[in-house]
Amino acid sequence: MNAFTRREILAGSSAAAVLAATRGRAAASGGSVHIAPFRFDVTPPLGHACCGGWIKPVSAVDDPLEAIGYVLLGAGAPVVVCAVDWTGILNEAHTAWRVALAEAAGTTPDRVAVHCVHQHNAPLVCLDADRLAAAHPDLPRVIDRDFHRRCLDAARSAVGAALRAPRAVTHVAHGAGKVRQVASNRRIERGPDGRILRMRGSSCRNPEQIALQEGLIDPWLRTIAFYEGSRRVVACHYYATHPMSYYGDGRVSSDFCGLARKARQKEDPQCTHLYFTGCAGNIAAGKYNDGSPAAREALTARMIEGITSAEASLRPEPLVRAAWLTNELRPGANPAIGPAALRELMEKPKDSLVTRLRPAFKLACLRRVERGDPFILSALRLNSMTALHLPAEPFIEFQLEAQAIRGAEPVAVAAYGDAGPWYIPTRAEFPAGGYEVDHAFLAPETGDQIRSALKGMLS
Repeated sequence: MNAFTRREILAGSSAAAVLAATRGRAAASGGSVHIAPFRFDVTPPLGHACCGGWIKPVSAVDDPLEAIGYVLLGAGAPVVVCAVDWTGILNEAHTAWRVALAEAAGTTPDRVAVHCVHQHNAPLVCLDADRLAAAHPDLPRVIDRDFHRRCLDAARSAVGAALRAPRAVTHVAHGAGKVRQVASNRRIERGPDGRILRMRGSSCRNPEQIALQEGLIDPWLRTIAFYEGSRRVVACHYYATHPMSYYGDGRVSSDFCGLARKARQKEDPQCTHLYFTGCAGNIAAGKYNDGSPAAREALTARMIEGITSAEASLRPEPLVRAAWLTNELRPGANPAIGPAALRELMEKPKDSLVTRLRPAFKLACLRRVERGDPFILSALRLNSMTALHLPAEPFIEFQLEAQAIRGAEPVAVAAYGDAGPWYIPTRAEFPAGGYEVDHAFLAPETGDQIRSALKGMLS
């Protein structure tokens, strides 16, 4: 694991630095830091795979999917942060997204953070897994590669257009609002030995499981906002829960978290709103969601309340310092993953699609680890506040620990970056087993490596 790298600016630096950093793409007018928000459509076509191919493909679009982001100019080379309404972007595909956005913004891929919201009636993109699945003609394709290329072209165009009209950043703010009756811990039902007996998933209709405690969560929705004078230009919202109310019916939707973000965007069209899912590997709405359309509406309303509560607590302060920090993580593979056994699973035509397709994603991660391609953790420091960017589906414990490192200084966490590893449990949870541990593609000590990286980046 490499030591973290840091690039920072002090407000008041010459505007010429902005012009140099953007390579002539943007015209700076006053101030040293600028922001260029962008958005583009990433709605999959009819017939496209949902969630990697093992649930019903796209049959209708209830609400379109978007990629929304911003380019921050003036904190050294440009920084790009983007949230995508997809299930996940993995391995080579995640690199392709960061390269495309970096090229469009005139920066390097290590200064680009791409995250997915993770609702399931949406694409799950892994180019290596798609190649593996394509070797079996009876398996569905993981991704339509032409559609994926069109999305990358749209990303380049959107960033290029945004950089022609950047906005000055004079102030930043952090706010927090408590979200009630949405998140609950999935790993609640345990035996006397601490092992997981059953998981309370994204939805639940079992009265006994619903009655169990809410469990360890982070109840706070956090917002980091950028201002041009008194005008809010970009607002980033962060909350930790699996964002699915129901799925598997082929109807594309941004689901309750995306619908809440869209409602807030409609109410506040002059500001670009982004939503990031935090460390939700062991968090979902199962205690409060029975998987019905009515439950989706209720969850959406509660998320809107959380967003507006967080925004009400925003207190803009002059931006005096911005820094971008990164840490490269090169973990080992989970020793339980064996390539020969995984290939055999893919070759059993009588097994379910999910049983046959998941091994392709495990093999893709295994190959990635063997190549030594790093997972990049990054953090954007704005005065005393931090936006932290993590890969995969980490457990909530990592988010709470990151916040504890900074103490009273706010930390907002975006997970579901490079989703190649799937789940990242804490080392202590591996002996307990359960769904998330069974689908953790990296070694148990990965959690310890992440904790070490967080201390280095945030201390």
